[in-house]
Amino acid sequence: MAVEMGPSPEMYLKSLFELARGGAPVPISALADRLGHSVVSATEMVHRLQRRGMVAHQPYRGARLTPAGADHARALLRRHRLWERFLTDELQLPWESVHDLACQLEHAVGEEVTDALDRRLGSPATCPHGNPIPRTGAAAPPSARSLADLQPGERANLVAVHPESGPVLTYLAQHGLVPGADVRLESIEPTDGLRVVRTAAGAVALGPELAARLRLAPAAGERSPVGAAKPSGTKRPRSG
Repeated sequence: MAVEMGPSPEMYLKSLFELARGGAPVPISALADRLGHSVVSATEMVHRLQRRGMVAHQPYRGARLTPAGADHARALLRRHRLWERFLTDELQLPWESVHDLACQLEHAVGEEVTDALDRRLGSPATCPHGNPIPRTGAAAPPSARSLADLQPGERANLVAVHPESGPVLTYLAQHGLVPGADVRLESIEPTDGLRVVRTAAGAVALGPELAARLRLAPAAGERSPVGAAKPSGTKRPRSG
């Protein structure tokens, strides 16, 4: 039976699911940063979720989802990414705006509507930002390589943005950085790690944290690096 929760607890579960790496506990500070909350508030919510059997908390190490928590988070993430696809493909809303709208809609419906959305959309593999829509098992980002791993002169194809946020997606859309875009790293500033990237829309500067969110696959004619995944065959989203 589904466990009823409000939006805030569900956002914590979804964030823990997305931040988890190899089963290691997620530091409370990382969870707080992701959600824009204080460490004290994040710790209190983790304790609440622990009492509900959704989270296992290890003092001084962090928190991880229990099997029940992971199931709930996976279902929430599935709803979120299906709503993103619906808003983009069916309602033709700009690619960069649908993440924040889906964050509102994901808490408003249950499995029946989610399954109907999936059927209506033809069971898409990814959201408009290139991230996989969970079905069974984990829903990891589609590529282990990010733009932060590129060296000057290297080219690649952008396949996903992870994690997303409204302001980040708006900035990327303004500079043509959407899944399917070809990118070339021109330079890296030695002092602050600022990266200058060239796309079809021109040159754009990206800080290290933003560069790490852009997931890549080899560009045509480029040799595949170790750990990089091939791009999935999904429709290129609108850039707005």
